[in-house]
Amino acid sequence: MLTFPAKSHLLPANAKKPIRLHRELADNWTNKYPMLKTNKIIASIILVLIGHLSFSQQLSMDFENLISDENPYGKLNPAAPRSVGDYEPLIGICDCKSTSRKADQSWAEPIDMTWTFKYIMNGMAVQDETLKADGAHSGSIRQYSTDSARWYVHYYSTSTSTPTLGAWEGYLQDNGEMILYRKQQSPNGLDGFFKIRFYDISDDGFNWIGAWVTTDESFSYETWRIDCTKRKE
Repeated sequence: MLTFPAKSHLLPANAKKPIRLHRELADNWTNKYPMLKTNKIIASIILVLIGHLSFSQQLSMDFENLISDENPYGKLNPAAPRSVGDYEPLIGICDCKSTSRKADQSWAEPIDMTWTFKYIMNGMAVQDETLKADGAHSGSIRQYSTDSARWYVHYYSTSTSTPTLGAWEGYLQDNGEMILYRKQQSPNGLDGFFKIRFYDISDDGFNWIGAWVTTDESFSYETWRIDCTKRKE
């Protein structure tokens, strides 16, 4: 005999009523049409499936900023803090050239890379992913805090696995550049930061520089450059 849970821990409260309603409808059908009594289980299953379809449609209506065929990179939620839109010009795919320092401090040959930005969590945050020709892929989750008026960027990569993600923090400058910092000592133990700078941001692309800087930024040593062109779709 098919039974229905009296209480669901997986669905919101407003999703429980349809399940009870389906059971009542199934009973009504089988009482009205005795021939259906032997097929009560089938009738109940059909009604539950219809309910799940209605629930899925309701989710689609409630979370209209999710990634979809119409919006492959999601949409900014109108209810999100205004600054969540700071990355709007970057949303989409860019074709990039990534260049980093070698051990001898010279610059290596550029590596082809794609960099994709998209809205996540129903348009309340931003996620990005890089795919590099050398197989060293990476990504990050970007969340804006209204309490500190800062972005917190949690970074991860295929080159290393860690139980705790490193985080950069910063904000969009008045000149349109996105500047982020993370505390990091130099190889000889000097206190400083690894500074990330998005600049020359436009609908056509952007440039990116990663550099180690002293705490007062009187000294800067660039270690990574990325030049990106927005892909037209």
